[in-house]
Amino acid sequence: MKRKSLGLVAMAAVGALALGACSGGGRGDTTDGTTDGTSGFAADATIGISLPWLGTQNWKEAQDLFTTQLTDAGFKPVVQAADNKVTQQQSQIESMIQSGAKVIVVGPIDGKQLGSVLESAAAEGVKIIGYDRMIENTEAVDAVVQFGSIRTGELQGQSLLDGLAERKGPGPYNIELFGGGPADPNAPNFFTGAMSVLQPKIDDGTLVVVSGQTEFTQVATVDWSNAEAQKRMDSLLSGFYADKKIDGVLAPNDGIARAILTSAEGAGQDVPVVDGLDAENESVVSIWEGKQYSTVAKPTDLLVAQTVELIQALQQGNDLPTPSESVDNGKIEVPVYALDPVVVTKDNAEEVFANDPARLALLK
Repeated sequence: MKRKSLGLVAMAAVGALALGACSGGGRGDTTDGTTDGTSGFAADATIGISLPWLGTQNWKEAQDLFTTQLTDAGFKPVVQAADNKVTQQQSQIESMIQSGAKVIVVGPIDGKQLGSVLESAAAEGVKIIGYDRMIENTEAVDAVVQFGSIRTGELQGQSLLDGLAERKGPGPYNIELFGGGPADPNAPNFFTGAMSVLQPKIDDGTLVVVSGQTEFTQVATVDWSNAEAQKRMDSLLSGFYADKKIDGVLAPNDGIARAILTSAEGAGQDVPVVDGLDAENESVVSIWEGKQYSTVAKPTDLLVAQTVELIQALQQGNDLPTPSESVDNGKIEVPVYALDPVVVTKDNAEEVFANDPARLALLK
């Protein structure tokens, strides 16, 4: 997927989306490149929210926040999760269409397998917003709201380097690489971003991937499974580190980071430097206790708020605002409203979570 920066960070647009600035790309554009939002719909309309699963903290938070924020905004939310089953997500979206949803927000399980059902929704006049993940190979998408996926990976890669320098002294460092679920369009982008930082250090010998597994296809973790990640880490440690220390591991999210740390502990290794993603409670505690080195926070409340404000703009018949970038999804240039993630370490955790009482309370 090719990206074109449009020079605005979407976070700056939170709270200003209803102003009706013009956007480029996406379904329903007019001949002058703006999104045709003139129709609008009822202020108490049904809004469908299709989440991939509730297996991690960020998706559970999204379920609760969408329900609360859409209700507070006067809409009737229908929030469903599909247990990581594509056919179940397709069926749930079909049900939302039949229930008269005016907008359907989709966090796709597999970004390439929803084209048919979303095209059916579009044919009924339903607006489609991708949430957290790109919807690929279809024209039936009006916008995507997410944290920058390449940027997230860059932050993960840099935090791994920073942690190695801080905790392991001078290099070279023995490391291994893990990627996320291959069906998730964000996962290869996270890895690409991380490798843009790490590959030069691999090339100059600062980092040594002892297993030699450096391609995304080799390191991906099916369904983001913590159990599969721990199994692979066990295999790497027994196969390549019987007489070596492992200094660090690139982890694509917090659950996998914790699985890696459990495996390393079981193998009698010193705690490796491990990063993560999502600022899950268990990992926030682990970071505070000096185990997991870092995570990348993508505050769910900001992502949901951004999405709800896009919905409000559509309801009022306004054009969507200028996105931060456009991304070629294989069919069209999709307007993407990309928020900026932030690295969390023990040193800055109190500052990052200053406005998050629940996570701040974990820092004891």
